Parts: sequence; structure tokens; C-alpha cells
Amino acid sequence: MRSSRYVGLKPATPIIVEGLKKLEYRGYDSSGVAVLDRDGLKVEKKMGRLAELEKALTGKELDATIGIGHTRWATHGRPSDVNAHPHTSNDGRIAVVHNGIIENYLHLREWLSSMGHEFKSETDTEVIPHLIEHFYKGDLIEAVQQTVSHLEGSYAIMTISKDQPDRIIAVRQDMPLVVGLGENENLLASDIPALLKYTRQCYLLNDGDVVELRADQVIIRDLTGQVVEKDIFEVTWDAEEAEKGGYEHFMIKEINEQPRALRDTLKGRITHQGDKVVLDEIKMTTHQIQGIKKIIITACGTAFHAGLVGKYVIEQLVRIPVEVDVASEFRYRDPIVDKDTLVVVISQSGETADTLAALREARRRVPE
Repeated sequence: MRSSRYVGLKPATPIIVEGLKKLEYRGYDSSGVAVLDRDGLKVEKKMGRLAELEKALTGKELDATIGIGHTRWATHGRPSDVNAHPHTSNDGRIAVVHNGIIENYLHLREWLSSMGHEFKSETDTEVIPHLIEHFYKGDLIEAVQQTVSHLEGSYAIMTISKDQPDRIIAVRQDMPLVVGLGENENLLASDIPALLKYTRQCYLLNDGDVVELRADQVIIRDLTGQVVEKDIFEVTWDAEEAEKGGYEHFMIKEINEQPRALRDTLKGRITHQGDKVVLDEIKMTTHQIQGIKKIIITACGTAFHAGLVGKYVIEQLVRIPVEVDVASEFRYRDPIVDKDTLVVVISQSGETADTLAALREARRRVPE
């Protein structure tokens, strides 16, 4: 999940989309933008590649100079137009994009629903604009501060409001967020490469920083409202080096990112107290889980090697035999799959053709 946003004097939408393109290497399943122009808040979002969003935007007159954008990698809720970001408040006046996982979103959703809020998506993110609307009393910053005090989990949140159309408010906790400083324009992004076409001067934000971004001003506060002074970070890397995060090679970068990647994967899957694993999107019954006699992991490339590691961990922890198959061979070897076999499919992108074919073959062999 990556995001880009802009406030200034230029048309916002092309700049936001360009920023999202610079972050395409991160992977995503849908994308969207929300902008504020003279007619109010406009949202456009599409499942699939950024090209689908660009098609949807073609021919639309968006003269906005402020907006937010997002590419999503599904965690809560399947990939779809509806589940794509940005999400809006119940009254449609507030739009939000969010990177991270809100662990207590089900509780918050039930609470908001009890007060008449209606939800359109299956995502954890949608509770955020509804909470901001609930707490909004004329000050968007205060509403955001109150909102995050009710959130458990990780987040980089960016929001715009029809009632305060000259600013973007953002806050981060355990997720990256960078401010790009320009002349009569300022930007926010999940990563530095999205900013380099427009500026090399940045503020690197810390957990708990709340940012008020206007065309001619950036104010950073802590969660109590106190102004925080930041040193300007001057980016000296070129665009390719920026994508590598300053590391010499992508492989070294990925090795150093593994602890964070593991934390990000587990967030939202382990309770706040750390005593339970939560897999609320898996609908298997206890009887079905206890009936598993064999596990097959199928994948391609580096995902296949992750499956090899998983085999040893699973066999050691649960004492169920595990086979690991290269997905391109799985459907041709007449695999033994029955109702007591669990097939785990791994893909980095969610789009690997051989892996999807293996998934279909496994389903075909065990009719529902």
C-alpha cells in the first residue's frame, strides 16, 4: 500500500498519479484518487493497474489543486472498486487514504453502525473517515487527533475535507510518511521516489507526528497539539538510488527490510495483547482444520523458496506432513488432493499465471 498527495497551484491529479507510478514497484491490486475542486469532493478508484485508473480519469475535468491518491494491497476485503482507497465519510464530505492495518476496526465499525453510520466496503480503513466525521466540530486536525486516539494498529493516514478545502491533514504510526517541500506547493508520500521530480527537500516524519499541509505552509504537531520543529532532509540520491532507499543493491535493501516486513505481515493478525492469532477472513471451521491430514504449498520463484521454509516450520509446529510444489508443475503431475488436504498458494503479486492455474486445479479436484 502506497500513497501520494499534493497541495499547491498546479493541477493535482496528474502529479498524484505520477507519484503513484513511482511507487509501482511496491505492488498493488487497486488504485484511486480524491480531489477537491470548486464543485466539491470527487473520488475515482479502480481495481487493477494504474492504467485502469488513468482510463477512468480520461476526459474528466478535474481542475483541483489539492488531492490524495493511493495504491492498495488487500489485507481486509478482497480487491475491488468498492474496497479501493480513498474511502469517504458517511456524509461524503471527508476522504481518507490509509496505509497499515487497523486491528480494532470490527469493534469500531459496530460502534459507528449503532449510531447510524452505513459502510460500503469490507475494509478496515473505512472506519477512519467515519470516525473523523463523528469527531469533526469545525477543526479537522482536532478530529484526526481524536480519531487516532481510538485506533489500535499501524497507520499512515491522509485526509481532505470539503469543509476545509485548502489543506491536507496526515498522521503516522509505524508506517512511513515523508513531506516534500516545494515553492507554493507541498507534497506527501509513502516513499521518497514519489517526490524527487518536484523537490529534494523533505521532512522525515516520526510516529505520532500530525501534519497540516497547505500550499504555502507545513506545520507539524505531536498528538497533544504542540508544534514540532524538524530539520530539512536534503535528498542527494538519484531516482534509482532512492528506490533502493540508499542501499547499494536491491537485495541488500530487501535483506535489511525483512524485520519490518515480518512485523507488517503480523500486524492485525495477532491480538493487541499478543495471546491470539486472528485470521478473520478465513472461514474454515474448527472441524475442518482438525481434519487436515496433509498440506501442499505451491508457488513460483522466490515465493516457492518461502514455501520451503514454511514446510519446515509447519511440520515442526503442527506435525502435519507438507509437500512443496513448483506451481508450473503442480497441475501436470496428477497431484493427490482430497477433502483432507490443505493447499496453500503463495504469490508475490497475486497475478502469477502458473500459481493461479495451480489454485484452480486444486479447487477442481475437491468439489465443494
